[in-house]
Amino acid sequence: MIFHLALHGVLEGALGIGLDIVDTAAGLAGDTGGRLQQRVVSLDGGPVRSGGGRSLTVDIASPLGSLAFGPGDVLVIPGPSASSESRVDDLLARPETMRAVESIRRAADSGATVAASCSATFVLAATGLLAGRAATTTWWLAPLFARRFPDVVVHADHMVVDSGEILTAGAAFAHADLLLALVARLGSGELAEQVARYLVLDARMSQSRYMVLEHLRATDPVLRAVEQHVNANLTRQLTLDELAAAAAVSPRTLARRLRDRLGLSPTEYVHRLRVGHAATLLATTREPVDAIANAVGYADPAAFRRIYRRHTGEAPTATRTRASDQRVGRGPTIEARSMTRICGQ
Repeated sequence: MIFHLALHGVLEGALGIGLDIVDTAAGLAGDTGGRLQQRVVSLDGGPVRSGGGRSLTVDIASPLGSLAFGPGDVLVIPGPSASSESRVDDLLARPETMRAVESIRRAADSGATVAASCSATFVLAATGLLAGRAATTTWWLAPLFARRFPDVVVHADHMVVDSGEILTAGAAFAHADLLLALVARLGSGELAEQVARYLVLDARMSQSRYMVLEHLRATDPVLRAVEQHVNANLTRQLTLDELAAAAAVSPRTLARRLRDRLGLSPTEYVHRLRVGHAATLLATTREPVDAIANAVGYADPAAFRRIYRRHTGEAPTATRTRASDQRVGRGPTIEARSMTRICGQ
């Protein structure tokens, strides 16, 4: 049985896509009474108010703490609306969150698999179940996650991280990827692929190409200065000392600022900026990939392709093809449409 825990402020889109994916999988597999059964639950068994202010009913009118979990069960937690550090702080300070932490821990202790996405990963981490494990979370809150839970290995660029009986996913619509991973586990990889095709869900292994750095650096003059210097010197290699001098700080201060604000090293930040320029050129010009690599500072085209894939989750040619498809009227994929509402933004 799959239990979807709706906390107050839950994002309706995340909860809804999760339900649709499991319903579709059950229908395609002919699973009317097996592992793909699902129910929506709440902490007290009553309705919850969504992030959009609507009242959502649940399927089981019993408190979460009274439900029996066991091996084969899955407790899935879509993220409540919490798009900033202050709102995450508020979420973790709620009395109901403390109750959720105890119930989640009890479900895991009973052998259930636990999965969470977006801001719900903070609630999951508060249980201690992620200690010593790898996890992901919504990309712009990853530095906060790393500071709050230093015993968790954070992979902010991953859509889904599978750590055995604990799974985590990134921003709100990564909840779709999380549920597809669970369908693959409970059914089969083939069934998950069939569901993805049926619902027109693209394969997305990485959050990297969704990381809008402006969201995090807009108020930081040091990061703006580094960005401007990189943009003015795209075709040549830059040292840490040079970047620090451009921002009028010490190399150590620059490294610390980047780590705290973006969760990136100076080298990774420069790669991210270069890759962002490359993605724009791929989408808007017909220049060969090797020429674009050179234009953004990579003399070795093979190295550029490796770095580009690491930071975007796809090959340069895939970016160009996707942009071309959208220009000729095939329309944005679900991932593009999803960008309009991520974790309450």
